[in-house]
Amino acid sequence: MAASQLYAQYARVWLPDAREVWKSAELTEDYRPGDLKLSVQLEDGTEVEHKIDPRTNHLPPLRNPNILVGENDLTALSYLHEPAVLHNLKVRFIDSKLIYTYCGIVLVAINPYESLPIYEADIINAYSGQNMGDMDPHIFAVAEEAYKQMARDERNQSIIVSGESGAGKTVSAKYAMRYFATVSCSSSEASVEERVLASNPIMEALGNAKTTRNDNSSRFGKYIEIGFDQKHCIIGANMRTYLLEKSRVVFQADDERNYHIFYQLCASSHLPEFKAFKLGCADDFHYTNQGQSPVIAGVDDAKDLNNTRRAFSMLGISESDQMAIYQIIAAILHLSNVEVKDQSAERSSISPENVHLLVFCELMGVPCEEMAHWLCHRKLKTTTETFVKSVSKINALNGRDALAKHIYARVFSWIVCGINNVLKSAAKQSSFIGVLDIYGFETFDVNSFEQFCINYANEKLQQQFNLHVFKLEQEEYMREEIPWKLIDFDDNQPCIDMIEAKLGVLDLLDEECKMPKGSDDTWAQKLYNTLLKQNAHFAKPRMSNRSFIIHHFADKVEYQCEGFLEKNKDTVNEEQINVLKKSKVDWLLMLFEDDKATSSRNKPASVTGRPGQSRRENKKTVGLQFRQSLHLLMDTLNATTPHYVRCIKPNDNKSPFIMDPVRAVQQLRACGILETIRISAAGFPSRWTYQEFFSRYRVLMKQKDVLHDGKQTCKNLLEKLVTDQDKYQFGKNKIFFRAGLVAYLEKLRSDKLRTACVRIQKTIRCWLARKKYLRMRESAITIQRHVRGHQARCYVKFLQRTRAAVLIQRNLRMWVRRTRYRQQRSAAITIQCCLRAYVARKRYYKLVFARKAVVIQKWIKGWQARAHYKRTMAAIVLLQCCVRRMKAKKQLKNLKVEARSVERIKKLNVGMENKIMQLQHKINEQLKDNRELSERLNFMEKSQTTEREKQNREIENLRRSEQEATAKAAALPSLLERLSFLQHELENTRKEKEDLEEHTKVYKEQTQRMVDDLNMKNSLLNSERDELNKQILEQAVQLQDIGTNVEDAKQLEKDLTEERYRYQSLLSEHLHLEERHRDAEEEMNLCNSSGKSTHKRTDSNYSSNSSDFSPSLGSTEGEDSAIQIEDETQATVDLPVLLKLQRKVKALEQDKQSLWQQLENREEAQQEKAKEVEEQRTVGRAELDLETLKWQELDSENKKLKQNLNELRKSLTNETSELAPPTAGSLPYNILLEQLSSSNDELEMRKEEVLLLRSHMVRQEALKHKDSVLGGGLKIDLGELPSFPDVDRSTNIHTLNEDGELWLAYEGLKETNRILECQMQEQKRATDEENRRLLDELSKFKAEKEQEQKLLTQSLLLPEDARIEASLKHEMTRLTGENLELMVQQEQQEAAMRKLKKQLKAHIQKVEELEASAQQKNRAPVATSPGRAVNITRKEKEYRGMLEYREGDETRLVKKLVTDLKPRGVAVSFIPGLPAYIIFMCVRYADNVNDDQRVSTLLNSTISGIKGVIKKRGGDLEAVSFWLANTCRLMHCLKQYSGDEAFTTTNTGKQNEHCLTNFELSEYQQVFGDLAIQIYRQLIKCMEDQLQPLIVASMLEHETIQGVLGSKPTGLRKRSTSSPEQAVTVEVLLQRLGTFHGTMSQHGMDLDLIKQLFKQLFYVICAVTLNHLLLRKDMCSWSKGLQIRYNVWHLEEWLVERDLSDCCAKETLEPLIQAAQLLQINKKTEADAQIISTMCSSLTTAQIVKVLTLYTPVIEFEERVSTTFIATIKNLLKDRVESTTLMMDAKKIFSITLPFSPSCVALETIQIPTSLNMGFLTRI
Repeated sequence: MAASQLYAQYARVWLPDAREVWKSAELTEDYRPGDLKLSVQLEDGTEVEHKIDPRTNHLPPLRNPNILVGENDLTALSYLHEPAVLHNLKVRFIDSKLIYTYCGIVLVAINPYESLPIYEADIINAYSGQNMGDMDPHIFAVAEEAYKQMARDERNQSIIVSGESGAGKTVSAKYAMRYFATVSCSSSEASVEERVLASNPIMEALGNAKTTRNDNSSRFGKYIEIGFDQKHCIIGANMRTYLLEKSRVVFQADDERNYHIFYQLCASSHLPEFKAFKLGCADDFHYTNQGQSPVIAGVDDAKDLNNTRRAFSMLGISESDQMAIYQIIAAILHLSNVEVKDQSAERSSISPENVHLLVFCELMGVPCEEMAHWLCHRKLKTTTETFVKSVSKINALNGRDALAKHIYARVFSWIVCGINNVLKSAAKQSSFIGVLDIYGFETFDVNSFEQFCINYANEKLQQQFNLHVFKLEQEEYMREEIPWKLIDFDDNQPCIDMIEAKLGVLDLLDEECKMPKGSDDTWAQKLYNTLLKQNAHFAKPRMSNRSFIIHHFADKVEYQCEGFLEKNKDTVNEEQINVLKKSKVDWLLMLFEDDKATSSRNKPASVTGRPGQSRRENKKTVGLQFRQSLHLLMDTLNATTPHYVRCIKPNDNKSPFIMDPVRAVQQLRACGILETIRISAAGFPSRWTYQEFFSRYRVLMKQKDVLHDGKQTCKNLLEKLVTDQDKYQFGKNKIFFRAGLVAYLEKLRSDKLRTACVRIQKTIRCWLARKKYLRMRESAITIQRHVRGHQARCYVKFLQRTRAAVLIQRNLRMWVRRTRYRQQRSAAITIQCCLRAYVARKRYYKLVFARKAVVIQKWIKGWQARAHYKRTMAAIVLLQCCVRRMKAKKQLKNLKVEARSVERIKKLNVGMENKIMQLQHKINEQLKDNRELSERLNFMEKSQTTEREKQNREIENLRRSEQEATAKAAALPSLLERLSFLQHELENTRKEKEDLEEHTKVYKEQTQRMVDDLNMKNSLLNSERDELNKQILEQAVQLQDIGTNVEDAKQLEKDLTEERYRYQSLLSEHLHLEERHRDAEEEMNLCNSSGKSTHKRTDSNYSSNSSDFSPSLGSTEGEDSAIQIEDETQATVDLPVLLKLQRKVKALEQDKQSLWQQLENREEAQQEKAKEVEEQRTVGRAELDLETLKWQELDSENKKLKQNLNELRKSLTNETSELAPPTAGSLPYNILLEQLSSSNDELEMRKEEVLLLRSHMVRQEALKHKDSVLGGGLKIDLGELPSFPDVDRSTNIHTLNEDGELWLAYEGLKETNRILECQMQEQKRATDEENRRLLDELSKFKAEKEQEQKLLTQSLLLPEDARIEASLKHEMTRLTGENLELMVQQEQQEAAMRKLKKQLKAHIQKVEELEASAQQKNRAPVATSPGRAVNITRKEKEYRGMLEYREGDETRLVKKLVTDLKPRGVAVSFIPGLPAYIIFMCVRYADNVNDDQRVSTLLNSTISGIKGVIKKRGGDLEAVSFWLANTCRLMHCLKQYSGDEAFTTTNTGKQNEHCLTNFELSEYQQVFGDLAIQIYRQLIKCMEDQLQPLIVASMLEHETIQGVLGSKPTGLRKRSTSSPEQAVTVEVLLQRLGTFHGTMSQHGMDLDLIKQLFKQLFYVICAVTLNHLLLRKDMCSWSKGLQIRYNVWHLEEWLVERDLSDCCAKETLEPLIQAAQLLQINKKTEADAQIISTMCSSLTTAQIVKVLTLYTPVIEFEERVSTTFIATIKNLLKDRVESTTLMMDAKKIFSITLPFSPSCVALETIQIPTSLNMGFLTRI
């Protein structure tokens, strides 16, 4: 391709720019060879001329087409150069907010300076297991690639993270380690991953600091090896550190900080444990206040220290060691404040009273005097003598700082070793992944020894990187078998040799350090003399003799020689170290143990030679140590597969998503990205498969050019379009293009499409114009026709309107005249009325005024007359008073004179004596009458007690009045009068009472009638109210359907779903833990079985294992176990035992009769003592109940013994012969009679032994199992058994007590007595409860009676109407309460009736069976007539839907029916759910024989068997689906035949007869429901595992519509697409779904369950597809949205075809549908934003913004989404309340409901297929 073709008009180029580095421009004229300038127009419209150098003739670099901008991989760009790389990174970072980009094998990470939600666990899960090119660039993709290659190739891996300070290296390394910790399974050592991650905060605290470029800059390099075992689980880690910046401990530049740990300690100095350190603010110490920036915005140092301490504890570092570390670091801070005083030029001193020196020595545990002395002195040694020399102040301060650096470095090294010891694993390491977090290339204004070492390390890493990239390029060419030539690249080996070779920079530095008087100046002169003329990478500055320049691969750097020797030596005063070795702090001594060992090894050498020289020769310099460790690191990296992460710092201001082009280009050059681009551009950077090339450029071919051979078609097209054969090469699977050729092909494609579009537009516009002309012509004709008709109609209307107007005018004028006349007449009449009314009112007001004046005059005159009268009367009264007062005074004076005379007094005394005698006599008579009256009153009181009950208050008042009468004789007459009055009142009250009773009786009758009428009316009103309520409810339901309570219903449903989901999640976790527990038990059993080979698994073990799943639902008491043992022993009992049992039955019958007699006697005694006190009645009732209970127990025991006897008879007959039992008179029958008669005598002697037979068997069984696991719970002390031979007993006792059986019987009797005592206590408690209940009822009745009396009293006080109303209310309340109580009683009685009906049915069935068996036995054989032969037809058997099996066959049944069953054969050949029906029919048999142990064993064995099958074959879809269907069917059978009315409504009559009669298995229904949920989740997991590889390939990657909408060009990272024959299409996905549906339908799974399963599967499809769409930029395009909608339509059609459209699966696809619509809808205006915010209701704001950000045009006619539009969308959606997570939860499982589904299959019609080999089951 000629330059004139590429640099044509409108071509876009890049021009250099000082501020933006590169600026885009467009050619305004074509370029012709030989032109010395280009006419271009900038993006702002400015036209400029770009000059071309005639010597080089270099044209400006071309710009890539817009379609290639923003690619995930920089190597996918057609033009590979610096401006293209910078622009692509800028578009992705600023416009798309994407911080990761691939550059070949390198991941470029730009620091966003903002927290992004792209590191959550769901993102890790999305990247886990994915190929590197399938997803958008991410640090997780690199980590996954390293993890996958380690697992696949079994080769160690390394992730090299580099970049300058502040670029985000540490964070990237941290996220990579977090990814490994998440995706690797947990090892046997607990929390290894957590400990690996816990080392990060510790290393950040002690090794990170704030710099001018980064708030958390790592000031050391580290290489972490994460070890994995053979299962690829993390088992440990190891850390190596490089070149800690020790100078930062004692010096920080402006706006920088020391290491974080110092500020964390100062911020936490207030804590009690840190009080002894005597710390304060960070500004108080010299080592922390030099940078003048002690605080970092947004960082809490105290909180960070808590995190550091927590990390120390997690790593197992003890609290004492932690405090020792903090103590030493605090001592360093105090050391910084030690002041040195200058005494002279060569002498200095430290005050011994220096506070900080005292604290330092106290914390370090060293003597203060020695430390102060050696800080200001140094010891010099010669061959003959040793002397101490004082040092200057500057040297003393340098020595102090050197000591601080040395101590801190020791602490840092110890912590690293401690972390490595903790992370070290004892297990064998299979492989490792190393994460290298190392400093990037650095250049500052002043560069010293640290920058030199850092840049030297980057030179080595860059060389390794170049070699690896070159190697990969050559391997790709060789693999594709294309001719290639050696790619030339810049090798930096000469620069490395200049640094590390002999007589290199480091070698000369080490040599100068060995010189006694070596200095930085002399070393600089040696560098100039040795390297200046010999090496092109070395240069000398013009204006300096103490610096040098090295040309590194990234840039040239000028280093200042000052301080190089001192930092390389890293010397410290040995006497200061010796003082520290004398410390009293044990931890500090441990810190310097290595120095002691080194000094001990150096002592012999110091005897013969110069001590100082020997130590200097043995000690390694810092440069030598760093070079050796760097070589070791390079050896490690070369032995691993490297993965590169280059971190870029976008700006120096730490502003989020802002890129400084100058800084970005500097870092791209420094980190080797541009070198990678240059190496790729030197070869064939663009690589396409033949299928991708054909799909993309099919539009450039003609139909005749398309051949069957795709490769040849592509070759022909390229040879036709590109004449230069060197521009491309054809490989085996790919086509390789030179740089720029893809852009040229894209230009041809866009031109072809543009030409086609123009042609299509021309044709369509012609067709539209002609169509428009014909439509306009036809419209014009139509309009003319209608206009003419309209004009004619208008003229006719005009004539009609003219005539009508005349008529209207005439009538209107007449109406106006008439109206005006009427108005005038009405106005005149109104005026007359108003005038007349005014005159009349005026006259009326005048009359009223005159009358009121007369009234006022009348009242005023009357008031005046009364006032005059009152004044006159007052004067007269006053005059009378004065006169009467004068007369009274005179009379008083006369009386006073008369009173003084003696005669008057005597006369008065005589009269008084007579009066006193009369009064005394009268009082005596009154007392006598009073006693008589009191006697009469008492007599009347006794005789009329009943009448005076309601008159207590009056009687008490009367008694008080009587007592007062006795005390006050003067009041006796009034008392008598009152008494007579009370008697009269009493008679009246009696009469009133009689009248009131009659009135009350009549009133009650009337009230009752009224109540009846009201009840009838109430019932009618209630019925009407119910009807109204129904109508209201119906209306409410309709209103609810309309939408009033829709949100509440949805919320309730959501809460219910979430609750069900939480329950099922907990259930699944519980079941998972049970499985793990069972696995551990099985492993333990295997271990035990290997140790004890004689152990065998018994039924008891099996039952215990089966009980692990659920609680034991059978009987577990000792009595039940005894019955079980008795049943087991009965199988082997002989005939004497049978006869003994018969004897026992007879004895029990006699006991029964005696108990009946006792019961009758006690009933008679109870009737005689019925009038005794309440306590005696209670005791008698308790005894009666106890006897009744005993009788019931004996009766039940009698029935059990009879049943056992029948079973024994049946077993004996079965053992002797398979025929019928022997008939009377036969030989076996006679033998049995003889044995019976011979055994009767024996039974008479051993009657008591027979009665205690069961306890004897229990005793023997307990002794047998005493030492076993099951017998451990039996508390039988064998030591208590006496030795029978030693006891002196009679002969009869010895005869009776042979083998100690009598003692055992006695023990059994005691046990029986204890049981009876317990029963009596229980009966007593029941009786007490009954008494309490009766007392409560009695108190209730008393309260009701009192309330009735109170209401009656209150009603009597009320008026009649209120009384009637109150009585009605009370009566209605009482009736309502009684109705409620009756309803409760009715429900209880109905429940009892149902239970009794079940029992009655069972008893009737048993009686019918017994009668049928008796009739069959008694039926005499009928002799057939010999006359003629009669054909006897066999009647068809009627089966009962049960399967009989022997006890102990449960294991055999489960093995045949569950464990060994093959689902495929059963599903194809037999009815669905056959195993479930068989198991339930066996359960019915166990229920029929009333054997709870059988039921429990069978169901528990079934559950254990199903769980074992699911665990063993959990990945087999057919097995899991089969047992899910059968488990649900068995659960439905337990419900359908439980007898519960809720489940029997759909049953037939025959099915209701098959209901369970003896056991209620609702708990097992719940257990089987939980098991079904577990299998459901396993089935979902199984189907998800099969669908996961198909979802992304079919829903996203496969393109049904190819050609114009083909995919864009891709880079090196893109995985090659598969061939069309192997392509995964949506049809493959639908076929797999159809297989799932067919399998489940074939197994007879419930339709509701199938719908829930497919709802879950469609949710998984939606979640996985949407998550990959959100993480794949290449999938976010208009054409991909069309493809997704097409695929979703296929899924919806599939649902309709399978009748699953109502399973809510379509709703689960709604987020994916909305995402596809979002890709296709217009995204420009604010109206479009409104539509999007309304349409995307199922997508979160983060998802919408992410899709819009990732939207990528596939063709040039599309446009990217602008940032303003995305901001508009964010503003519209800011009020949404939703989750902030980006990804959909693909692991979410909807809560499952198991609706009841009855079966129509009749149990009696089910037959067992012979192929199942289950002959041990018999149909009944």
